[in-house]
Amino acid sequence: MTLNEFDRHSGSTLERLIFNHRAVVVLLCLLATVLLGWQASRLQLSASFEKTIPATHPFIANYLEQQSELRGLGDAVRIVVANPGGSIYDARYLETLRELSDEVFLLPGVDRNALKSLWTPSTRWTGVTEEGLEGGPVIPARFDGSQASLRQLAANIARSGEIGQIVSLDARSSIVYVPLLARLADGRAVDYAELSRSLEGLRARYEPQGVDIHITGFAKLIGDMIEGVQAVLLFFAVAVAIATLMVYGYSRCVRSTLLVVSISLVAVVWQLGLLPMLGFALNPYSILVPFLVFAIGMSHGAQKMNGIMQDIGRGVDKLVAARLTFRRLFLAGLTALLADAVGFAVLLVIDIQVIRELATAASIGVGVLIFTNLILLPVLLSYTGVAPHAARRSLAVVSGEKHALWAFLERFTRPELARAAVIAGVAMLAFGVFFSTQLSIGDLDPGAPELRPDSRYNRDVAYLNAAYGASSDVLAVMVKSPEGQCTRLETVQKVDELEWQLRQIDGVESTNTLALLNRRVVTGLNEGNPRWYELLPSQDMVNTVTANAPRGLYNDSCSLLTLYIYLRDHKAETLTEVVGHVQKYAAVNDTADTKFLLAAGSAGIEAATNIVVKEAWHLMVWMVYAAVAILAFVTFRSWRAVLVAILPLIVTSYLAESLMVALGMGVKVATLPVIALGVGIGVDYALYILSVMLARLREGRSLSQAYHDALLFTGRVVMLTGVMLAIGVVTWIFSPIKFQADMGLLLAFMFLWNMLGALVLLPALAFYLLKPAAPVDRSQPEIPIATEGRLA
Repeated sequence: MTLNEFDRHSGSTLERLIFNHRAVVVLLCLLATVLLGWQASRLQLSASFEKTIPATHPFIANYLEQQSELRGLGDAVRIVVANPGGSIYDARYLETLRELSDEVFLLPGVDRNALKSLWTPSTRWTGVTEEGLEGGPVIPARFDGSQASLRQLAANIARSGEIGQIVSLDARSSIVYVPLLARLADGRAVDYAELSRSLEGLRARYEPQGVDIHITGFAKLIGDMIEGVQAVLLFFAVAVAIATLMVYGYSRCVRSTLLVVSISLVAVVWQLGLLPMLGFALNPYSILVPFLVFAIGMSHGAQKMNGIMQDIGRGVDKLVAARLTFRRLFLAGLTALLADAVGFAVLLVIDIQVIRELATAASIGVGVLIFTNLILLPVLLSYTGVAPHAARRSLAVVSGEKHALWAFLERFTRPELARAAVIAGVAMLAFGVFFSTQLSIGDLDPGAPELRPDSRYNRDVAYLNAAYGASSDVLAVMVKSPEGQCTRLETVQKVDELEWQLRQIDGVESTNTLALLNRRVVTGLNEGNPRWYELLPSQDMVNTVTANAPRGLYNDSCSLLTLYIYLRDHKAETLTEVVGHVQKYAAVNDTADTKFLLAAGSAGIEAATNIVVKEAWHLMVWMVYAAVAILAFVTFRSWRAVLVAILPLIVTSYLAESLMVALGMGVKVATLPVIALGVGIGVDYALYILSVMLARLREGRSLSQAYHDALLFTGRVVMLTGVMLAIGVVTWIFSPIKFQADMGLLLAFMFLWNMLGALVLLPALAFYLLKPAAPVDRSQPEIPIATEGRLA
């Protein structure tokens, strides 16, 4: 069809508005690209502790309410300073520790009032002498590094209760405990990347002085992740290169290949430019979103390129080919992108800010693709067209002898293979459902699963755990009482009882409370006789001990006692057991004046996060499917067609959960969105194939003929994008960030299985659910019209 033979006023109002004003569309998109590209240059990569926690969960609400009284139980860094050649009772070591502690004190974002090391006045000892209870700073006021002062220091540390806390069990290292502020004085969030670089600078300066330094804590973890994220740019470039080569291998047309890749990159630029305009920043958990936008863009762009190429091969003018392809595929593409956007937006129901920001970024990116890949790309291809030899090659593939692969896939619309495919699908679904029940919530390994086991951070965590006999995972129970009544004997006895019960739980290494201090003091007053290791039922005794107790065990107004629970790790099962026990105890022992509240400390916050993730996991997945199903139904007006599109995706989702079990991955903030993201991309495949099938069925074709036409028109591109994207993301296994490597494996699996589901299981389900309709007249029967692909 030549341009003169084509009616410029045909098609929908949107089509006429776009293609009758092509130059305006291109100019507007160019201006948008320049503006948003400038905005993208202002985008920052940052992270905030507050954004990774569920702020409205009761545990977190309790913690935030008492936060001013619970210094050091939120975001904190531990700097372990070890003496590899001896013990901490070394004058040179102690001087190095003092200098380092002083430097850390001045770092931006440090809560200086709560910083703790051997040199801080808040590190005190309490002992029993002939004159009664005495105490003071662990490091004597006249400490001069002499042997006598070192012996005095050793005695003070032994009486301080800090062995296993800030002094290692073998006395070869000590900790500088560095609580962090939520905000700087000017209101800005703490820059974890800058803080991590400062800490690494300290490590580089002080290790040559004869000490080993190990650093742990959320801020350091995020800093290491941000540093590792820089490698993501390399993997993104590799993915773009792989996509370019594979699209060129498919099309053999340089101009259209570069155009598809460029427009997909333009979509990424638009997305990144919109984020700072809306007040958002990228964080290590959402760094994968730009690639997903690129991947979805490549999927839709390749479909548009393929349609135009086939039409040009038939002798149609390039502008007419672009309009006809837009007419055929716009609704299917729009439905798929809206399904993606709504699916990602479902993540907003999860009360964790980093996930909400990821959902927003992904939804914005998918929304941008409507303008770039569904509108701008066909318009630009209407100017450039494709290489003639590529168009002829594309048409030859479609009109030539039936390829063996297409002939094999077509057999899945016939009884024998359709039955086998459905049975296999049911078996895989049962397999996936069974093993998905073993999927755990939270971390399954000690340390930081986001990083490699042999990373510097995880080696530092392992050293700290081994040297101190417990991890840095602390769960704090807040015991609330009226002001001035926190030391009532009845309250202290209840705390003592709960503490004893918790010590019996596997995974609890130690505890610390005012009740435990009472026991130790009574023992000390009786010459260390262990038979006096009791909590005496004496209010006077409790008052006496409280007067000399450190303020960390109770607050200034005596309305809050804190029960510190030091855990072996922060694995999901450990946290679940401890939290469950405290909740049961509180249900029985809470009164109007005494309430046991969860939870503070790093492990308490992790426990709250796990609970929110567990509640949101399946709700989120089914909401994604509900959104996709509704949009598919609006498009196809057939519940049968919706089932055909959705069931393969459900099988893939459950198999992906089984893969997570096999890989030892738990569901947590980093992994929670992956299934939703995989479903969003997978639905594109099903919708493009199904739209053509339904159109052909409406024309009166048999199911086999309809599916064969869909394979030639959109199925080939589905296969291309599935393999292309899987190869692109599987390269992430070499990333220094383990969670990115895991995401690469998961996404590659979902890309491939969604592709296989669309090519194998979808036609088999169609055999049972879809029936050919009565023929209807078509003026252009060779062109499948997606907008009319509905079943009665």
